[in-house]
Parts: sequence; C-alpha cells; structure tokens
Amino acid sequence: MSHHKYLAIIGGAGMVSWIAWIVVINKLNPIETMGLSLALFYISLFVALTCTFTVIGFYFRVWINKNEVYYNHIHTAFRQGVLLTAIAVGSLTLQLLGVLNWWTGLLLIGVVTMVEFYFAAYESSV
Repeated sequence: MSHHKYLAIIGGAGMVSWIAWIVVINKLNPIETMGLSLALFYISLFVALTCTFTVIGFYFRVWINKNEVYYNHIHTAFRQGVLLTAIAVGSLTLQLLGVLNWWTGLLLIGVVTMVEFYFAAYESSV
C-alpha cells in the first residue's frame, strides 16, 4: 500500500471526525447529556486532531528531509500527532477541571516531550 493511500485514509478519517465534532458541538446539549456529549466531544476531537497533525507532520517531514522513506515518516508523524493531540486534549481537560495554569501546562508539555524522547531513542537504537 503506497503512502498516498495511507494519507487518503487518514485524511478521510480526519474529515469525518471534524464533521462529527461540529455536529457534537451544534446538536448535543451538554447540560442534558453531560457524560455522552462530553465523551463524544473528546473522542471526535482526539481523532480529528490526530489525523490533522499526522497529515501536516508527514508533509512537513517530506518537505524537510526530501528522501524516499515514506513509511518511516508516516509512523513518526502519527506518533507525534497523537502526542500533540494528547497535549491539546489534556489541556482542555485540565481547563474543564479548573486546574489549568501555566505550570500545569508546562508540566503536561514536559511529560509528553519526555515520552517522545523515549520513543525516538528507542527507534534509533533498533
């Protein structure tokens, strides 16, 4: 399967997720169904941001590196897309709980950065 097919699948899933996220925001009342609407909000946002960050990250990597190892770019872009999404969704969750401030945000970014360093070191050693 070529990298274009992978990116088309990821892009299609992202489009569907963004549409689902917009529908959740416009159609569900969070006061009446707090648990369901909040879960659908976070799930659709997580998938939409992950797909978006993955596609952007892949093309950025191809543009910077200009080499032909596309599968490695897709894997790395997906991992970093998930980690960037974890920062965004984690920040939203902390804001919802009322505990987001500058140092908890920096702590979240630091933890995710350490996770990325771990995976990058593991990939380079294998």
